[in-house]
Amino acid sequence: MRHASAWLVLLATVLLTASACVQAVPGNPVAGEAVTRGTVDPGFIRGTDGGPIDRLAATAITDLDAFWQETFPDVFDKPWQPIEGGIYSVDTADPSAKPPPCTEQANDVEGNAFYCPSADAIAWDRAALLPVLQDRFGDTAVVLVLAHEMGHAVQNRMGITPEAERREPQRFPTILTEAMADCFAGTFVKWVNDGKSEHLNIGSDTLDSALGALIEFRDPVGTSQTDRSAHGNAFDRVSAFQDGYQQGTEFCAAMSVENRPFTQQAFTSLDDRDRAGNLPFDEMLENITPDLNQYYQALVTQAGGKWTEPKATPTEEEPDCSGDQGPVAYCPADKSVEFEVEADLPELHADIGDYATGVLLASRYALAAMAAFDVDLAGERAATGALCLAGAYTREVFLRQKGFGLSPGDLDEAVQVLLAYDYAARDATGSTALGPGFKRVEVFRGGVLEGTKACGVA
Repeated sequence: MRHASAWLVLLATVLLTASACVQAVPGNPVAGEAVTRGTVDPGFIRGTDGGPIDRLAATAITDLDAFWQETFPDVFDKPWQPIEGGIYSVDTADPSAKPPPCTEQANDVEGNAFYCPSADAIAWDRAALLPVLQDRFGDTAVVLVLAHEMGHAVQNRMGITPEAERREPQRFPTILTEAMADCFAGTFVKWVNDGKSEHLNIGSDTLDSALGALIEFRDPVGTSQTDRSAHGNAFDRVSAFQDGYQQGTEFCAAMSVENRPFTQQAFTSLDDRDRAGNLPFDEMLENITPDLNQYYQALVTQAGGKWTEPKATPTEEEPDCSGDQGPVAYCPADKSVEFEVEADLPELHADIGDYATGVLLASRYALAAMAAFDVDLAGERAATGALCLAGAYTREVFLRQKGFGLSPGDLDEAVQVLLAYDYAARDATGSTALGPGFKRVEVFRGGVLEGTKACGVA
């Protein structure tokens, strides 16, 4: 979060691009379930060692080709052309490995996967990328990365070529072409999830770890969306994937700089940059609690309700005033918001960032607003409404020109805490929580992009 100083806010598009698309970064290991129904012989992959990671990749590539054989003609009114320049697996740990197209030596691929438009080829590092992704985020992350790269091949066949990007850089900025590729990946994963894939079986319960991988491929915090190499922040990347998953291929193909909102921003002050966009825990609480009260008071009053300001109450242990709501709780009996300041909440703040704290608090203040509208605070509607209103609050703060507002990275912190924890999506009894994380991000994103009209509680 940031204090005063004005910054320009531009809502403009969402996510990923052509060569050197993804690079592996640290993540937490997951015990991901296999997503294949038998595997495909990787013999068609150039440079393959025939091992498990290339068998998984071959299975993904085979079903990706089947998906686009089926889908591309319906959307673009012409047949799908399979990859002509080859599929390449590169052992970057082997100094004698041959380089794939678009590179001069094999180690140019280290930690990377990419689509080479000049050769119409896809390549990946089977030593330092795909197995690392598999270990940290599960098989679905490997499939997602390859689906993204195939998305760039789709763009090439649409006419969004490197030449077109150079000729019209304002029409085809990198952040847009990357968003489109992530969106296409989402359409493929939905097709698999619907049971239409011959060899893959990706259930909804595996999507959270895959989105975790997508988050790790975000741009460094503070990267401007106008940067020529910008791929998107975590919020924008996840948004593009979810839009593809929910809206379909035609929606992805129609993405443009005119119709796509982007949230990625550069730092606007040295102070904010030096703090990496994060306020200290105590300072965050001091600033956000009155701001939340002011926002929800205005929301309730404008709708003709009567607002009662919740008493913001710090506790040394996790609140137990009304079931298990996690480290922040709305207490209906005395209309207060209690927050634990000794362990869990400060740790989330330190581990993820200050807006992890912000989202949890915003969702509990949202329950106070829902109480003013006489909404039942128990059950799925309450859990969903609280999370959506937290997104609507986030939207208002994001759009501010000055005063207390979001810093680059805050929306990413929101996505991270929502994927990892269900605290912000629990009802006021702690007995109902919205899940999985994929769904929590979807609901929160609705509030961010559409405001309170997406929430249906006022």
